[in-house]
Amino acid sequence: MPVAEMLRTYPADLGGVDRDALRRCIEECVACAQACTACADACLSESDEMLPRLRKCVRTNTDCADVCETTARVLSRHTGYDANITRAVLEACATVCRSCGDECEAHASEHEHCRVCAESCRRCEQACRELIDTLGRGAGG
Repeated sequence: MPVAEMLRTYPADLGGVDRDALRRCIEECVACAQACTACADACLSESDEMLPRLRKCVRTNTDCADVCETTARVLSRHTGYDANITRAVLEACATVCRSCGDECEAHASEHEHCRVCAESCRRCEQACRELIDTLGRGAGG
């Protein structure tokens, strides 16, 4: 991904944000969005009798993919940076990743795609929490 290169070439100060933590978080958000989208689709491809048990998984995957995509976009913008907004978006992403990871984990023994997705959700949640820890309290906002 060009994330590291874009961050390296960014002309403005990133508001004291740790570039490595930022890069990792953006990459994990993009990867998690893809995994969740694919997992939701794979759930929908399961047998008809399996679908009712996977309904919540599909919904959670779709929500998680949307939040992760939005988080990656917000983290990719730095002009007018506000740590309070960034922190709120990261908290939301970590929360939805935890919920989606829990839901996928519940199906992981039966569905390999759920196991893979749960692992991606856990990595994304961790990356969001690590970036939150690096943000200055109230900086820029």
